[in-house]
This record gives sequence, C-alpha cells and structure tokens, in this order.
Amino acid sequence: MSSFNGKVAVVTGAASGIGRELSTRLSSEGCVLIAADYDKKNLDETVSMIKGAGGKAFGYKLDISDNRQVVKFAEDVKKKHGSIDILINNAGVTLFGKFDELSFKDFEWIVNINLWGAIYMTKAFLPEIKKKNDSYLVNVASIFGVIGVGNQSAYCATKFGLRGFTEALQDELHAFPVNVISVIPGGIKTNIARNARFIKDGAVIKNTEKLAKRFDKISKTTAAEAAQAIIDGMKRKKLRIRIGSDARLLDRLQRLMPVKYNRVIAKIFGSR
Repeated sequence: MSSFNGKVAVVTGAASGIGRELSTRLSSEGCVLIAADYDKKNLDETVSMIKGAGGKAFGYKLDISDNRQVVKFAEDVKKKHGSIDILINNAGVTLFGKFDELSFKDFEWIVNINLWGAIYMTKAFLPEIKKKNDSYLVNVASIFGVIGVGNQSAYCATKFGLRGFTEALQDELHAFPVNVISVIPGGIKTNIARNARFIKDGAVIKNTEKLAKRFDKISKTTAAEAAQAIIDGMKRKKLRIRIGSDARLLDRLQRLMPVKYNRVIAKIFGSR
C-alpha cells in the first residue's frame, strides 16, 4: 500500500462534507494540506481542525469556476509549497429542475463549477503532478455520472462529463507515475442538497429543507465513510472507487439494463 506521509495535497471543496473529511484524514496520514473552498468561514474551521490535531494545513479561498483565480492559486501554491503530489477535485454543486425550466444561466452555473472547475484545476497542476513519483489525480464524480435521472439533467451532464474526462486521462497518462482515479459516490450525507438550486416553473425555490430532508433519507453513507473509502482506494491504486451500497447497486443495474434501467430509477427517485 502507498504511504501519503510527506506528500503535499490540494483538496477543493474542503470547507465541509467529503472535502473536510478528506483534508483531516489525509493530514493524519502525514500530508501537508492545501485546502481550497469558496466558503472562507468554514474553510478556516477545517484548517483550524487540522492544526489543532498537530497537522500542517493552509487555506485558500478559491472560486474554481474562475480560471484566472485557479492559475494564480496554482502559482501561489508552487511558490510557497513546491510542487504537489495529490490533487483531489472534490468541489461540486447540484441543481434540481426539469430541463425545459432551466435557463442557460442555471446550466452555466453548475457546468462552470462541476466540470470546468475540475478541468481548470487539472490543467493548472497536471504538469507538476506528472513529474512526481507516485502522484494522484482524483476526480469526484457521482453515480449520476453513470445513470441519468429526471430533474437532474444539468447535474448528470456535468458528472457524466467529469467521469469521461477522468477515464480519458487514465488512458493518456498510463505511462506516467500518476494514479488517475474516478470516484463514484452514491448518496452521501452532506450539505450539497441544502446548498443546491431548485428550479420549479422557472423560478428558484427558496424553502428547500423538505427536499433536502428527502435527500438525507435516501443517503446511506456519511461523509467520513466516503472520505475513508476514497483514501483506501487511493492506497490500493484503484481506477474507480464506488462509494456506498446504492452506488454499487445502481452501477450494476445500469450494466444489466443499459437501455431500460431508467424505468426502475424513476420509481426510486420519483422523477415520473
């Protein structure tokens, strides 16, 4: 198994959820953490948690959808911390709503974060990662990057894209000492649903707690469990890490019923 001791790791979406758990757990494995997120208040809390436990962490407020910020961030990291060993593109948002009710601006918002954000970060750091021995590029997609679900067309588009992007890089980089990993989580108990945008009849729904509670009910895996599964998978150099029994079940369903699986999915998620 690989050791992370002494490696420099960049984690996006580090202010909460899987990103926070990854940051604290990688620190306990001996990593120097470069934690990035748009939410500075909670990001500072993540950094304080790591330092309080005796680890090394540095927080950077970052909007990954802005390539200029990403380029500057990468330059600052290299100048202050040297080249990195691990990049985990974890930051992401979700958007609920029927396709014909979503505006181009709604689509641009989620694509810019979930897909372009990962592309910008990878472009900025990959040249250095390729030079390191036993380095890691980890992209957190979703089971909704394997199956298509109604009312999630925008989210599915970004996660299918991210999974395809990652698998293409696995082929391109097979001759380099970089482990390119695609993460496929099922339902994870995080704040992603509470921070989501819900569009109905062309308007943003402000009271989303009911919908968030429904998401919590079907989410079986904690953020801590998800983060540990990712770290364990990295150590084993797995190409794809499926997280949760729901992700494994739905992945198998898609393989068994590649054309008709959506009829079963629609009943589960109530999209019809």
